[in-house]
Amino acid sequence: MKEALFALLVIASATPSAWAQKEIPKASGHDQCPLGYLNTLDTNCVSPIYYEVAPTNGKACKSGWMNIGAGYCKKKTLGIF
Repeated sequence: MKEALFALLVIASATPSAWAQKEIPKASGHDQCPLGYLNTLDTNCVSPIYYEVAPTNGKACKSGWMNIGAGYCKKKTLGIF
């Protein structure tokens, strides 16, 4: 319990730059966000984790990339995710 409280305290005291989020526009024709992104209920999606993504433009993802839905592919890291 003490460890969880300490972790929460550290997170709460983080500088605003530590909370920076990667923001991407919703893909054309999609009203949802890709896997790993939160819907801002606007025309954007945000993620607390930086992902290298690219729109699919209706085509299959390139080699080394995986489909994360809603019109986007994400570059695989370490060969898995």
